[in-house]
Amino acid sequence: MKYYLCKFIPPRADFLATMSDEEKKLMRQHGDFLNDFLEKGLIVAHGPVIEANGGYGVSLYQIADDQDISLLTSEDPIVKNGVGHYEHYIMLHLAYRH
Repeated sequence: MKYYLCKFIPPRADFLATMSDEEKKLMRQHGDFLNDFLEKGLIVAHGPVIEANGGYGVSLYQIADDQDISLLTSEDPIVKNGVGHYEHYIMLHLAYRH
């Protein structure tokens, strides 16, 4: 298994406060996409992080050795539509409560 912390970087600092209707639609699809991976066991947890400079999203992935994290996150509807991108951070292991 491989483990990653993935940080979704929105297109602008005030994104959460200034989303257009189309961006809100894409964010709902983004949530559905992540929840599907959660149900499949590829994601252990995900959610938004709010900070003074805006916000971003975090997801913790647990994937098979033959899976490519960049390929998986590139399929996120919000990324496919050019609204933000991911940064991927390798984790040595991932312990979590069931």
